[in-house]
Amino acid sequence: MPRRAQFLPRPRGRAVTLALGMAIGLATSPVAHAAEADPGTSGVQSNHSQESGPHATWTNKDAAAFWTPRRMAQAAPLEHGPAVAAAAAQQAPTAEHFNGIPSVGVLFSVDGEAREHHCTASVVHSPRGNLILTAGHCNPGARAAFVPQYQSGQDDQPHGVWAIEDSYAYSDRGTSGGGADLDFAFATVAPDDSGRRIEDVTGGNVLTATPSYRNQVRVIGYPNVHHDPADQAVRCATTTRRLEGTRQLRMECNGFYGGTSGSPWLTGYDPHTRTGRVIGVIGGVNGGGPSGPHSDRTSYSPYFGKEILSLYGRATKAQSHEAGD
Repeated sequence: MPRRAQFLPRPRGRAVTLALGMAIGLATSPVAHAAEADPGTSGVQSNHSQESGPHATWTNKDAAAFWTPRRMAQAAPLEHGPAVAAAAAQQAPTAEHFNGIPSVGVLFSVDGEAREHHCTASVVHSPRGNLILTAGHCNPGARAAFVPQYQSGQDDQPHGVWAIEDSYAYSDRGTSGGGADLDFAFATVAPDDSGRRIEDVTGGNVLTATPSYRNQVRVIGYPNVHHDPADQAVRCATTTRRLEGTRQLRMECNGFYGGTSGSPWLTGYDPHTRTGRVIGVIGGVNGGGPSGPHSDRTSYSPYFGKEILSLYGRATKAQSHEAGD
């Protein structure tokens, strides 16, 4: 689905609003913190929000039965974008297609009559090993599932199909103004039939406060097939800088079309574990990038500071309470 907000012509994610709001402090959690000071806050007083899925009626077995290879192949956004990477001639690196990595995958859900591959998400290390991270405007719809290292057209996905249970986001997140600085969300996924947690299967990236505006990153995402007919993961190694006039990051790399909202920005990537430290996600202003021609070339991310660490604490604390820990 879109990487932009619903009111723009070519979004990369989906804008949503949740009604629930809870003010919770930061819990002690295994999160890596920045060496440098956070450059300020978004200037908004925000509440966390939680939305629960139908735990008793939506399981991994249900998700795998519903999201067949044919349904995945037919999944499409409401908007149709250009299928050719015309921006490749611009002065910026171009993302390359590759087989993907276990900790990054595709979000699928149903919105009305439309079956959607609408965003990218990644597994984040957490105490219970069942947490994924995406953009805040990528709130999953009905029959939501996460498919790590998605492989188009395969009868069996390499790491399974995982049912999404609860999601955690800021109720005042958005894609403009102060809400764009809160455009990130977490979700929990159900264990598989053997009781394994997703992190046991895929590994997880360590949530890390953004060290500074300038970082060397590896960005991995899944453009939607209507934007990129290869229907395959893309990756790009590039350098971030500040998005002028905002508290956000930007990076230049061609090929990050619709469907890449929520793509993790990784530093310290370890080729052996195939994980790293996640310091950003495609999202924020305009849902993650500019509008207009060649908009796949430039991507944005909220600056990870105390707000995302607090939300992470809320998500992990809520899971502990539900489990009776």
